[in-house]
Amino acid sequence: MSGRAPRAMILAAGLGTRLRPLTEDTPKPLVLVGGHPLIAYGLGLLRANGIRDVVVNVHHHRERIMRELGDGARYGVRIRYSIEPELLDSGGGIRNAARLFGAEPIVVLNSDIICEVPIRDVLRFHREKRALVTLVMRDAPDAARYGLFGIDGAGRIRRFLGEEEPRREESREPADPLRDRMFASVQILDPRAIAEMPEGRPFSTMREFYPALFRSGERLFGYLYDGRWLTADTPADLERAEQELHAEGLPDCMLGSPARPSR
Repeated sequence: MSGRAPRAMILAAGLGTRLRPLTEDTPKPLVLVGGHPLIAYGLGLLRANGIRDVVVNVHHHRERIMRELGDGARYGVRIRYSIEPELLDSGGGIRNAARLFGAEPIVVLNSDIICEVPIRDVLRFHREKRALVTLVMRDAPDAARYGLFGIDGAGRIRRFLGEEEPRREESREPADPLRDRMFASVQILDPRAIAEMPEGRPFSTMREFYPALFRSGERLFGYLYDGRWLTADTPADLERAEQELHAEGLPDCMLGSPARPSR
């Protein structure tokens, strides 16, 4: 791996519509789960993997998020903000924050997940595969609810949300059986991928940008992860996460983290 410390971005600008009415007054990243705001789990995961420089994009209740997180010192990181007066969706948000990234691959994660993904290993995998984009993938009984990707034995994504890889003139060996997995909301992007993103407009990575890369034959890979993974996308998800954290305890990355948001 490069000697330069990687940087990361946490996507935190969304409206959290599926958690209404809770998110009408509280931004989703600050919703409490296990005594901690949701976004604290992502900050803890990054800190535990040696990542200190973090960009957070904000829109909905942005003043509250910026007031709570501040410069990141109380969470053991350094935070810079990418403010979105108008929502830019996942891809537009990443592209809008590009000026805050370095020359290294950028780690991007959603603000509503609780997991223990070994980000150092994912970065190593990303570099070894010379990937343009690496998506962390997991299996789950309800994986189809989130959309399935087909991954071959080398980790290459050969089926993207049901869309088969285009056939090319150069032949490959007989195809490996593909493993169907879901995206676990953690990803690594090469700077070239960000440079190819359209500027100045909202767009989705999963619905628009990545499918175009996939069709063009770019190197998209999936890193398989089978550890703890929780989300808080809906009230049912939130209740499940609260129950599991109560039963199983907090992830190790949260040890020593500040708890409830300051008032």
